[in-house]
Amino acid sequence: MSAVSDRLPTFPWDKLEPYKKTAAAHPDGIVDLSVGTPVDPVPEPIQKALIAAADSPGYPTVWGTPELRDALTRWTEHRLGARGVTHHHVLPIVGSKELVAWLPTQLGLGPGDKVAFPRLAYPTYEVGARLARAEHVAYDDPTELDPTGLKLLWLNSPSNPTGRVLSKEELTRTVAWAREHGVLVFSDECYIELGWEADPVSVLHPDVNGGSYDGIVSVHSLSKRSNLAGYRAAFLAGDPAVLGPLLQIRKHGGMMTSAPTQAAVVAALGDDEHVRVQRERYAARRTALREALLGHGLRIEHSEASLYLWATRDESCWTTVAHLADRGILVAPGDFYGPAGENFVRVALTATDERVRAAVTRLAV
Repeated sequence: MSAVSDRLPTFPWDKLEPYKKTAAAHPDGIVDLSVGTPVDPVPEPIQKALIAAADSPGYPTVWGTPELRDALTRWTEHRLGARGVTHHHVLPIVGSKELVAWLPTQLGLGPGDKVAFPRLAYPTYEVGARLARAEHVAYDDPTELDPTGLKLLWLNSPSNPTGRVLSKEELTRTVAWAREHGVLVFSDECYIELGWEADPVSVLHPDVNGGSYDGIVSVHSLSKRSNLAGYRAAFLAGDPAVLGPLLQIRKHGGMMTSAPTQAAVVAALGDDEHVRVQRERYAARRTALREALLGHGLRIEHSEASLYLWATRDESCWTTVAHLADRGILVAPGDFYGPAGENFVRVALTATDERVRAAVTRLAV
């Protein structure tokens, strides 16, 4: 066991505990804007679908029910503009973090293989490479990477942590480059329905991929758009030549989404209204927090999409974390997402309206 754990970096969130204690000591309590976990209720139709499927004594299938696969194909075409999507183009997964962490291993990558991800990125991309004993490399522009030994290229748009959105032109150029060099592209698009100042585009869109899904897979999650983080509900869509073998591997590994969760996902993807309502909640919180942070002297970069504001006081991120913790506000230090974030903090929009108002009041002082 130690041989595996020794490959991994220190779990970053443990380093935030002292600042969490400071923020929690505020007379009016902590405003936790660090992790980004949903706080609003699971929409009622989704809860009802879960309850209706509660009597599920048998094993679920890894590939999901036909109803689930129908829902996934419909959504990718309706929401992402994908064309010609069949059941063989989709695969349910047990939350997106599980997939990110174990994908290099499931792809058979190892020593000598390289996994690439953005310079500022979700830490689990690196964890996945380390678990597989593969090399990892961070990039600013993926088309400037050395393709030698590069087997997996992670894209992330909208970005966690920065909220940056890759343009259609950037995606098209990257997909073409990856195909030219035989590099598999996985595009993490878990925040694609949360564009504010930009309209995020999927690699599944024909304007990006030329009508072919060869060598590309997109990753989607219901955690944020439907408040289903506790359900562990996500899915892949893209190249059947990649998803077919992954399905077989995941069958052997028993990586099954629970039957009630599968039913809940069908309900969630079939209803656009709850997504609209949740977007409005986040939009209002974003406006309030953005104005308060700017008024407090922070500068915000990117942040045109996703559930975060990428902010800086042009100082060490830990100095900013401490400054805000003294005011009862907990945020994530930017260096959690790579050395390039050392002067930034990530501020999540995932707090109740009451807690957001409390943060705004504290930042005004």
